[in-house]
Amino acid sequence: MNNSTEDINTKPSAFERMSTAIINFSATSAMFGIAMFLIVLWLVTGPIFGYSNTWLLIVNTGTSIITFLMVFLIQRSQNKESIAVQLKLNELIAANNSASNRLLNIQDLSEGELNTLYEHYRKLVELTQQAPSNTQSHSVEEAITVNEELDAAKKLEGDTADNE
Repeated sequence: MNNSTEDINTKPSAFERMSTAIINFSATSAMFGIAMFLIVLWLVTGPIFGYSNTWLLIVNTGTSIITFLMVFLIQRSQNKESIAVQLKLNELIAANNSASNRLLNIQDLSEGELNTLYEHYRKLVELTQQAPSNTQSHSVEEAITVNEELDAAKKLEGDTADNE
């Protein structure tokens, strides 16, 4: 068996299974209910502890620890989701004959390179909107050529109309 197949069939680590379970559970109504119950419980115990500094410290410490840990779990989950979406998009681009393969792994470009590419596609939209059909071109180069041909044809028609 080759390495790529082994990598795909590898079972997730205990940490990955645990973090996935925590992230999935933290987004449920049950978890929201538990959090609300704990806050109400904390509020109810206020008079019992005389609203002391220790009473305040309990909720502050608890929420700080949970928030600190959840930031890392949420970031890990978002990174995993982002990679999955990128792979799905890469598959769609690779499977479409008229799509530009230069967009594969675009997430690895610098911010400046992404801005340049954004301007490239903004220009494509402008040129495509000028074309008779919005589906006529697939690249900026093709859109420029089509628009130049249309301009030449219009000029030729104008010259022909002037000569008549």
